[in-house]
Amino acid sequence: MKKNRVAATTVASTITLALALTACSSPGSGGTSDDASGATAGGGSGDLRVWLVGTDTPQEARDYLKTTFEEENPGSTLTIEEQAWEGLVDKYTTALSGSDSPDLVEIGNTQAAAFTSAGAFVDLTDRYEELGGDDLLPGFVESGSYEDKFYAAPYYSGARVVVYSTDVTGDTPVPTTWDEYLANIESLASDTVSGLWTPGKDWRNGMAFVWANGGEIATQESDGSWSGGFSEPAALEGLTQLQKVMTTANLAPADSDETDPQVPFCAGEIAYLAAPSWVRWSIAAAEDAEAPGCLSTLGAEDKLSAFAIPGQDAGSYAPVLAGGSNVAIPARSEQQDLAYEALQIMLSDGYQEILANNGLVPAKVSQAKFLPDDAFSQASAAAAAAAKLTPASPKWADVEASGILEDSFVKLAQGEDPAAVAAALDAEIEATLNG
Repeated sequence: MKKNRVAATTVASTITLALALTACSSPGSGGTSDDASGATAGGGSGDLRVWLVGTDTPQEARDYLKTTFEEENPGSTLTIEEQAWEGLVDKYTTALSGSDSPDLVEIGNTQAAAFTSAGAFVDLTDRYEELGGDDLLPGFVESGSYEDKFYAAPYYSGARVVVYSTDVTGDTPVPTTWDEYLANIESLASDTVSGLWTPGKDWRNGMAFVWANGGEIATQESDGSWSGGFSEPAALEGLTQLQKVMTTANLAPADSDETDPQVPFCAGEIAYLAAPSWVRWSIAAAEDAEAPGCLSTLGAEDKLSAFAIPGQDAGSYAPVLAGGSNVAIPARSEQQDLAYEALQIMLSDGYQEILANNGLVPAKVSQAKFLPDDAFSQASAAAAAAAKLTPASPKWADVEASGILEDSFVKLAQGEDPAAVAAALDAEIEATLNG
């Protein structure tokens, strides 16, 4: 009963957000609302608040944004406020419907639909071409659009790859099929090393097991309703394989998440690490950095490498969850014109080149040429080509916010029956998406 109440609460929160924003002015095209005090670019000044999530945006890009914005808008300031991915939907639901809204926000690509459908963001449809048009990542344009209107621009993408250090894996060959991948995980595991680092809460990387076997999270029926897919035979096969890895080839605590994987990696406790490709920079950070890595040992350039998870057949790749973010201007921002100026900088060639140089797939296809020419970029490109998205429902963010996915994958890690876990998970997903 407790989990049902949580799911119901998050659904209600999205409905509340939609109702709260209905009365909001949402002028679109980067304009300010009637009661806004924001200044238009070149015609005044203001203090702009930008919310970025996590540490994925490199410091070089943050400095570029702040410096360029303040130079181009004399008298204005730009402050970046870093948010955490955990609890993000609930925090945004409150902040974007209140009187103290930030002015420009990063939102996960799988979470965007809940806010675009609720009227939380300024309509940017008329500015689509000016922001990049067909040069923008099409999948992320889709995730930032609702009912043929464009609200949240692509920011960056990153595919999930498998990272390893030859100091740990030795001469183990890179697997070319799914079965070889599973066999390598098993053979590399020991009392002190995880064949595959698999925290119980890490459902995002766990989805590769479901999709590689042909399973789905949920499918939409002809009448528009959603049916959970975890109980289907293909998905159950994937969950069973995942549970075996979790319980026999993994040292990550069953109730842990994927935060700071560079710590056990640099301690030599991980053979394979499935993570977004930009995790390399955390691993390859200097030992005396604020967030230490292991640049001189396991993270050295000649030892650290990556591969895309192979599919069932040689030459194919297993689907992985498409990672990345969109960026949008909240409808309640009082600095919408200045926010649009900052958004243009974030989508400029100079800014996007910085993201590419740091291993993030840029929002603009033309800037992908600046991605490093190495194993990580090749693996990321291969993985991205096979990547999948979560169900395209405005209520999907409610599923994520409820924590039911984390709870269910923790149960797998604790050895509970996969069929029972899948049935309960399907019921929760259906109740939320169809609620």
